[in-house]
Order: sequence, then structure tokens, then C-alpha cells
Amino acid sequence: MHNPFAEVVDESTDADLIKQAKHGSHEALEKLVLRHQAWIYNIAVRMVFHPQDAEEVTQEVLIKAITRLSTFQGESQFRTWLYRITSNHVLNMKRRGGEREPQTFSSYADAINDIPDLDLPDPKTVPVEVPLLVEEAKISCTSGMLLCLDRKQRLIFTLGEIFGASDTVGSEILEMTADNFRQSLARARRDLYQFMRGQCGLVNAKNPCRCPKKTKGFIEAGHVDPDHLQFVPLHLRRVTEAAEGIVQTIENTVDEQYAAIFREHPFLEPKDQIGWLRQLLDNGDFGTALHLN
Repeated sequence: MHNPFAEVVDESTDADLIKQAKHGSHEALEKLVLRHQAWIYNIAVRMVFHPQDAEEVTQEVLIKAITRLSTFQGESQFRTWLYRITSNHVLNMKRRGGEREPQTFSSYADAINDIPDLDLPDPKTVPVEVPLLVEEAKISCTSGMLLCLDRKQRLIFTLGEIFGASDTVGSEILEMTADNFRQSLARARRDLYQFMRGQCGLVNAKNPCRCPKKTKGFIEAGHVDPDHLQFVPLHLRRVTEAAEGIVQTIENTVDEQYAAIFREHPFLEPKDQIGWLRQLLDNGDFGTALHLN
């Protein structure tokens, strides 16, 4: 799978598609979108939590990129150009999804602790297998932890820790020095992992919080909907599989244990990867706005 965050990335396919798209090829534009859409979407999911909101964010980013495509002259890597648009958008967009109610690590811990410990649901009373519900609860809870980081920390953590982008790649995308990227990533790790050490039973056996014990409570509180799972049904691969060969090895093995939880999250695919784009391209006004020659 094409990995845009590799230290060295072959952009020859992107370059060919950009050239064709600029000459009016909608097919080339579709292929270019498909090469990057899932990565943008997976960034968006970690910024807003809810997949449906992430789809909206992804479309907003891609519309910006498509309408500006004629301005891309190849003076920088296309990866840098596209993901700068992505990062600027997610850092400055309106609050939505999981961001509507800002969380701190303290308030998030209180919310989790208020969920009672209960036995797992009776398999006969739920429409999916119980282990899928536990997995959904785990992913929902750990994804929610990311919302306790501020936007920039969350984005840097997603790029550097989850997707394994190097400080060189991450700093180019966020237009900051490599040293600042490393320091910001270190702070995000520290804040998140300190919280997990004191709260999460996945990384500290002394903590009483356990995903199976919280699953039924998550269902009763509306955080997990057995009829409409947000993460598990869309799981095509894990981040470690999508980003094969890039995820950086962390010298601190304790940090590696924490990072693995987030790297094992699903790498999601938008429900309709191309239908919306075709509708927009079929719209004459939008087509004119593309400035494709």
C-alpha cells in the first residue's frame, strides 16, 4: 500500500496523475484521490473521533486540494504540499464530533470511572459477537484519550507516534523545525502515557479499569452501539499493517508498549471513496473551480 509518510517516498505515480489531472483527466484525479484519501481520513478520525464527521473533514480537505491542484508546481514534494493542506485544515476547522465537548485528562478519567464495572452482555441479547463489543469499547476509549490532547499535540502524535513519520517528514508537513517536532511529540507522549499509567488496565495491571468490565456500561451510556459499531466493522487492516516499514522503534520499551495500543487501532476506509468526487466533478460549477486545463 502507498505510504505517504515514509522517509523516502516514490512520487512518480503522483506526478503522472497530477500531470494528467491538470490536462482534464477526471480518471487520473480519481486515482490521485484514492492514493491519499484513506490516510487523510485516518488523520481526521483521530482529530474528531466519529467516522461520519471524519468523512466530512476528509471531503473538505480534498476539495481544497483539488481546487488548488493547478498551483502545485513541484517545488516541494507532493506529500508535503497535500498534507500541509490537511494539517492546516484540521488545526483550524470548526469543532465537531468528539471535540464539541472539550475533555481534559482529569475529566476523562472521571467519565470512565463513572461507568460501572459490569459483567459482559449476554451473547443472546446483542446482535454481534461479544468480543467485537469489547474491541469496540477498547478502541472507543483509547481514541477518546487522544481528544484530551490539544489539536496540535494530537496531530503530531498521530503523525509521529501512530503513523511513525520521522521528525524530518513531520516537521516539513507542519512547517516547524525537526527539533520542535521532536519536543512536541515528546510532550504529547508524556501527557498521554502518564494518564494511561494512572488509569488504563491495558498498560498497568495495578489499575482496576478493564475493557471487558466497562463494555456493558459503555453500551448503556450510549458510547458503544451494538447495532452500529463505529470502528470494528470498518477494520480492513491495522495501522501497523498500513504503515509497514515506517513505524519507528522507540528506544524506551515502556513507551513502545503504550504506542502499540494506538498502532493496533484499525486503519479505516471511508464508506464511499469515490462517489462523492464523481458527483462534484459532474457539477459544472465545481469543475470550473478546479482550474484543470
